[in-house]
Amino acid sequence: MREAWEIFGAGPADAERGVLLLPGGANAARSFDLVMGDEALAGVRLVATTLPGMAGAPLVGDASIPALARQACQVAKEHGCDVVVGFSHGATVAMEMLLSGEFQGPVVLLGISLTTADEAAFFRGVVRASEKVGSWPMALLLRGLPLMARSSKTPDAHKRDLIQDLKANRAGDSVRTCSKYLDYIDADRDYAGLLAASGRPVWVVHAEKGDGGLTDAERATLEAAPNVTLVTIPGSVFLLPDEAPRQTAAAIAAAVSQAA
Repeated sequence: MREAWEIFGAGPADAERGVLLLPGGANAARSFDLVMGDEALAGVRLVATTLPGMAGAPLVGDASIPALARQACQVAKEHGCDVVVGFSHGATVAMEMLLSGEFQGPVVLLGISLTTADEAAFFRGVVRASEKVGSWPMALLLRGLPLMARSSKTPDAHKRDLIQDLKANRAGDSVRTCSKYLDYIDADRDYAGLLAASGRPVWVVHAEKGDGGLTDAERATLEAAPNVTLVTIPGSVFLLPDEAPRQTAAAIAAAVSQAA
């Protein structure tokens, strides 16, 4: 039976620095394999984990963002990780790790949505409809994800793994995890302001198009924060770790350089 927190590792076991990688919704740990193979991260211990309920991994217990963040902090501690990187849903978990005070190192937030205004209206509609009428709207959404992945700008071998992982998702689990995710970003909290006030090194990485975005107010807050580095990847990119691994690895390497 698969484990709820699957581990996919790379790099020397005795490396001075370790990085925990949290994939996006519906994705598995190996979605980071192109990033993990980038030369910018040579000599760094890299630990990617599949979040519970994603890509067919078991979903047990509390699926809320704070609960996932507490568990992810334990994984980071067990594997000696100094930096946490998250993409999309995983970025929200990484942010909560930092804001909770349980993780003290640098964080890299890839394609994060800080409020529902940043998240796609279609996705929000599917999740909320599934809460009311059953999981069939989510099942239809999941059925379309492999089709989207086939058009992604990523090597064929990686694309096959990505599609296989997307097909492994279960609609019921996805509704549970996505509902808790939307509840979290819909809360009356100024996440941009909290990141700025944390004083911890934070990288926020987005593409010009495709992976969500930031409101003008959020961007202004983050740009004014001395502890926050905003990175904009040119062009249209939906799956940052899969389609922009070099730029993603460069941001992670910069964060590693700031680890105490």
